Amino acid sequence: MDKKLTLSLEGSMIERAKAYARDRDISLSKMIERYLSLVTTPAGKKQKDGLTPLVNELSGILDLPEDYNHKEQYGDYLSKKYR
Repeated sequence: MDKKLTLSLEGSMIERAKAYARDRDISLSKMIERYLSLVTTPAGKKQKDGLTPLVNELSGILDLPEDYNHKEQYGDYLSKKYR
């Protein structure tokens, strides 16, 4: 259940944070929630499925074709990078 929280921050910090969130197409509340999730999870601690909260949140946001080969793609990337 979401609850409301009021923070007191320097005005310029608020504007910079809003711009940062807007540039990344995310709400300021969600951005702060993600940050707090990261800093309050003990280092190295994983959730029951072995993934950190951020990875859990990001998983599944991309639709890849059935025949997608990540190793081949990475190899292509490295070939181009080190030509």
